Amino acid sequence: MTTQQIKSGSQVSLQDDVETLPFSLPLELTVRDTEVIAALWEYADGDAREEFALRALRIGVLALQQAQGQIDAGAVRQEGERLLKNVEGALEKHQQLLNERMTSQLKDYFDPQNGRFQERVERLIRQDGELEQVLRRNIGEDDSELCRTLAAHIGDQSPVMQLLDPEGSDGLTAELRKIVEEKLHEQRQRLLEQFSLDTEEGALCRFLGELRKHYDGVSGDLTEKIDKAVGEFSLDDDNSALSRLVTRVKTAQETITKEFSLDEEKSALSRLRNELTTLLKDQTKTNQEFQEEVKVAIRELQARKKEAERSTRHGHTFEEQLYAFVEGEALRVGDVAEFTGNTTGLRKNCKVGDVVLALNPESAAAGAKIVLEAKKKAHVKLAQALEESETARKNRGAQVGLFVFSQGTAPEEMEPVMRYGEDVVVVWDHEDPSTDIYLKVALTLARALCVREQRSNVAEAADLEQIDRAVIEIEKRAGQLDEIKSGAESIKRSADKILKRQDLIREALNKEVAVLQERTSDLRSLLGESDGG
Repeated sequence: MTTQQIKSGSQVSLQDDVETLPFSLPLELTVRDTEVIAALWEYADGDAREEFALRALRIGVLALQQAQGQIDAGAVRQEGERLLKNVEGALEKHQQLLNERMTSQLKDYFDPQNGRFQERVERLIRQDGELEQVLRRNIGEDDSELCRTLAAHIGDQSPVMQLLDPEGSDGLTAELRKIVEEKLHEQRQRLLEQFSLDTEEGALCRFLGELRKHYDGVSGDLTEKIDKAVGEFSLDDDNSALSRLVTRVKTAQETITKEFSLDEEKSALSRLRNELTTLLKDQTKTNQEFQEEVKVAIRELQARKKEAERSTRHGHTFEEQLYAFVEGEALRVGDVAEFTGNTTGLRKNCKVGDVVLALNPESAAAGAKIVLEAKKKAHVKLAQALEESETARKNRGAQVGLFVFSQGTAPEEMEPVMRYGEDVVVVWDHEDPSTDIYLKVALTLARALCVREQRSNVAEAADLEQIDRAVIEIEKRAGQLDEIKSGAESIKRSADKILKRQDLIREALNKEVAVLQERTSDLRSLLGESDGG
């Protein structure tokens, strides 16, 4: 392929001022791309090929400019998103500030106890209040301002009633009758003049003149066109437009009737019915299978739950959860926790004592042990729990025993934390985080008992007294936790009741304010009419 001579020269940016651009620009190119060469080769050498090359070059330049515009649009979009985020943050801060200010202002005005609006409404609507006095004074009995004003302006002897008297010769009715008759007579005369042939300036004469001027030369053609148009609307001619339209309508009607007929097996309605029937059957079958699967799964879950309640594995699960919690607390203070529920202790074949907690070497009772026994079994009494805790202490060589009831199986008379000598009893449930504080208190109490046990000489009697006081205080505070919890729940319920009552009062006030505004508007309208009269 020979070198395509298009035009050569320097490039000028399309962004420059149009007035500075030259009228033409020579450019010489050597084409090496096979697809471009094939496209150019289809045109004869000369003006045709040069014209095609110029059009292709223009299309390419426009495409590049469009691509650059898309890149700029992406940058604009990114910057716009950043700006929207900044505006959104500013709006959130403004909304928070506005809510705080509005809450304060609304509370100042609409507080049911000492709000300004409540006080003002009370003064307005109470018996013998300002509103009642104003209404009684203005629209009350016969001696009110409204009654006197109405009697003066629209009473029997008022000028208005005298003017509206139909029997009076100088009344408004007689005057209106006279004016209406004069206007009707005048309009009737004007209308007759417009449709009279004797009046050259009338509408009828002007219309006839325009018709004669424009249609004198085309009356014959007009008659022929009218006859042809009438023929197109004749049903006697099968080739007329109306006949063809009727035929097509009948054909379309028959087609539509067939498509929406259930008697035709291949009609659209029949196919739709068959598909819906098949779909409903499949859906019904799928629903039944799904229901059966759900029932089977529910029965399996219920069976597993009952089996877990009857088996010892349920207790082991509670023991493992207790160990996980105690291990976390032990790591926090440097103690060592060990799960011993599956191993025998000092007694032969005895596995009582699920968790053993050894105090850290830097503790005041270094090396002392606390044994924990967990029970999620129902019908375990407190005496049995203390006996099992004592067995656990002896079996694990521990100074203090800690028996843990689950929240659902603890005796009803039990406090959250209780101490009986060297044994501590606590109620805890891993699914209720609010009971974690009971177990923490019980662990602290057990550590204090270990310290007390460790320090038994007379020189440390003062420390023992402090430990005793601390133990008693811990027991006392632990007993108060339930009171605090019940008090907090009571406060929450009372707060909910107060909020509900506040909503009811707000709705009632809004209704009363709406009624008051409506009555005030009516009163102002009446007073305005009376003043205008």
